[in-house]
Amino acid sequence: MRTESRHPHSFDLDENSSQDVAVMLLDAQVEAARIARSAAPVVGDAAEAAAERVRQGGRLVYAGAGTSGRLSMQDAAELLPTFGFDRTLVLMAGGEAAGSRAKEGAEDDVREAATAVAGAHLTPRDVVIGVAASGRTPYTQEVLRLAREVGSLTIAIANNPGARLLEGADHAILLDTGPEVLTGSTRLAAGTAQKAVLNTLSTTIMVRLGEVYGNLMVGMQATNVKLERRAVQIVQDATGCSHDEAQRNLEACGYDVKTAIVMQTLGLASTDARARLERYRGNVREALSSAPE
Repeated sequence: MRTESRHPHSFDLDENSSQDVAVMLLDAQVEAARIARSAAPVVGDAAEAAAERVRQGGRLVYAGAGTSGRLSMQDAAELLPTFGFDRTLVLMAGGEAAGSRAKEGAEDDVREAATAVAGAHLTPRDVVIGVAASGRTPYTQEVLRLAREVGSLTIAIANNPGARLLEGADHAILLDTGPEVLTGSTRLAAGTAQKAVLNTLSTTIMVRLGEVYGNLMVGMQATNVKLERRAVQIVQDATGCSHDEAQRNLEACGYDVKTAIVMQTLGLASTDARARLERYRGNVREALSSAPE
């Protein structure tokens, strides 16, 4: 596997200065980002297909082990505060505890994978995203195999050409990052490329679902003081209103950013604004651009 090969320019890594080691590692991260960028067309196609399933009530289900699983957990965890999206599930080899403490042997346990899938009660509306640098992790392969049997949309992300994980996936995303500067440490370049693609995939899905208006994250949850301030700024940016107007609207609707924007723009009460949004599946642009009712 290319991700397990020795990098030809880092044989003497330990003999370099700390500054030179840092340069070598960071140069590899930059190259990993470029490789992720080359996957944009297939990532966009996968996001479009995933958004359609989620629009029908499906979930985003991530599957992984080790670094790939932990990156998946991070991506899933950030969707609620950023977009208000809570229909996520992570099937992690070794369970939730493996998110903070490595349990590398768990990645070989296909029985655990089968148990996790059974407990997840997958449906054809769900989107299952399997991530593995090697592309041959038994746990992740088994989750995707079982997901395909159910009819869920499957997206596979791997860093080795010819990876088994990519075979049969509805959308196969190859990130050929090659050998690591530190041999076999796929938390480095491979992990960087995976993180970039996961960020891009989930964010694009949320854009398609209407959780973004312009470039504003209108689906965000104002769960602390910092985010309440951000909510005020978002309403101001979206409507051109004053700080006080934005805050009054937000307070009137329980700090629901989308509702506050519709209230301010169309001059509606919070209940009417919320009802209008519901008619347009929470899409602010559609709610604002359609003829008054």
